[in-house]
Amino acid sequence: MTEPTLLVDGLDFGEGPRWHDGRLWYSDFHQHRIYAVSTDGTREVMVETGDERPSGLGWLPDGDLLMVAMLARQVWRVAHSQDSGSPSPKPEITVHADLSPIATWHCNDMVVAADGTAYVGNFGFDIEGDRSNPVSATLAIVAADGSVTAGPADLGFPNGAVITPDGSTLIVGETFASRMTAFDISTDGEAAGTLGGRRVWAETPGIRPDGCCLDAAGGIWIADAGGGGVVRVVEGGEVTDRIAMPDYRRPQTAYACMLGGEDGRTLFCVTAPGSRATDTVGVAGGAIWTVRVEHPAAGRP
Repeated sequence: MTEPTLLVDGLDFGEGPRWHDGRLWYSDFHQHRIYAVSTDGTREVMVETGDERPSGLGWLPDGDLLMVAMLARQVWRVAHSQDSGSPSPKPEITVHADLSPIATWHCNDMVVAADGTAYVGNFGFDIEGDRSNPVSATLAIVAADGSVTAGPADLGFPNGAVITPDGSTLIVGETFASRMTAFDISTDGEAAGTLGGRRVWAETPGIRPDGCCLDAAGGIWIADAGGGGVVRVVEGGEVTDRIAMPDYRRPQTAYACMLGGEDGRTLFCVTAPGSRATDTVGVAGGAIWTVRVEHPAAGRP
């Protein structure tokens, strides 16, 4: 692997990086925008979200973008342009799903399956307030038509998630439980998209799993919100690789990562100088770094 190389800076707090149509898309909580950036560092504003904080991203089969509206505890649907196939800064935006009956605090990351089913996590409680009494969270399952059901409960901050290439398994990182938890995805009629067969995929002691992505060898690259870098973990918990993030004006912590690029072997690492609003709002101290890795992207996101 190469050392991390700066792709673009000036982020407040980036989240939800996704490789889509030849560019890396990502949300910025505090700049209230969704961006797309090319491999040469050219960045474009794709969606303005007003006062709302955008987070997890994904696409429906018809090409419309889904984005998590953190504060509203909703999933928004952003219509794609019939001309370019991509949103513009002022596209038509509608509420795709209301998660407020399920989410007990801000919604966050999301992974969208090939059929348009979305799996959305939430903080569970005010993590910027009192962390002495953490509250577990329930994963929300959003069908392609926008209908919502409650998924697995008692999760320790369900955060980044991946779906295996065959679409049979969801693996979600529990940030505060330091583990990756797997579920079988049902394909059975009316139960399609629901989750069962809960099991520990990997315990990650000392690692706080945040945004993540899956590679073709079955490893998961995880942004370690506790340790600052990114790690590659295989089923059972072995850590095969660790990549530290460079200091850049201020020490950087990786909060999300995504495989992409022409051959799927570029790991994009999204960093910030901290996770709290006091560390990030208006600071523009975050960045995206690239590292070349051995195995290409697989599955979703």
